[in-house]
Order: sequence, then C-alpha cells, then structure tokens
Amino acid sequence: MPQCETKYFGTVSYTDDNAVEFAGGLPAFENCRRFLTVEETDRRPFIFLQSLEEPGLCFITLPVVAIDPAYQLKISAEDLAAIGFERQPAIETDVLCLAVVSVPAGGIPTANLLAPIVINCVTRHAVQSVRDDSLYGCCHTLAAPAEVTPCS
Repeated sequence: MPQCETKYFGTVSYTDDNAVEFAGGLPAFENCRRFLTVEETDRRPFIFLQSLEEPGLCFITLPVVAIDPAYQLKISAEDLAAIGFERQPAIETDVLCLAVVSVPAGGIPTANLLAPIVINCVTRHAVQSVRDDSLYGCCHTLAAPAEVTPCS
C-alpha cells in the first residue's frame, strides 16, 4: 500500500480509491495534480484534500450540500469532458462536489461556492469548475460569530 508524508496528518497510507487526479492541476497549484481525500470521523463533515506532491499543501473542504442542500451544480462543457461526463451530473450520485473553505486569522470562515471542486465518483478525475454565472459567490459565510451574553 502506498504511503505519503504530510504536514498535518503524518504518514498516510492510501489506496487508489482515495486518490483524486486533477488533469490540469488546481488554479495557482498547477503542478499538484494528485490529491487524497482525507476524512476523519471526529471532523465530519470536513473533507481534507491532501496533495500527494507537496506534503504541506492541504485544502479544507466541505460538501456543497452540507452548506446548501439545494445547491445547483453548473459545469462547463470543457470541465464535464475533463471528468468524463456529457451532461450535468448529479451531486452525491455521480460526483462529489466540494467547496474550498477559507479560515482567515481572527475572521469568519467562508466557502467558495462559485468554483467547487467536482470529483467523478467512479473515475476519481476532478476539476475545480468555475461557474459562468453569479448564482453563488466565492466567499459564502459559514458561521457568524456567537453572541456572548455577559453573566450578571
């Protein structure tokens, strides 16, 4: 069983069923094409995308349906072909659709619903597919700061 060294998870053993292939890489990370989907029971519903080429590169993601159960997937014809589809696939049936999460220091976490990562469940080919409309944004707020009521 192959293994990879990671910054955040130590040594990880994996199978090809866990590997995801981005033919063109990810925007700004074009040289990183192979990733693992890492799921830990105590951190669900988060799914981590760990690079197999760069031990320190790991994206925090959430399934789009965990953020918006009625999310409407829209993929360009070019991206559909890249992951092996001729028509729009169904989320959770045909594809795993993930939103990349940003957690700014001292800020509110956001998710990128404008450009989800779409993974073919059978072939494990993936793309980050940027929508051509403005139905969703790239900084969807995940949680507002908790209101603190002082004790009296």
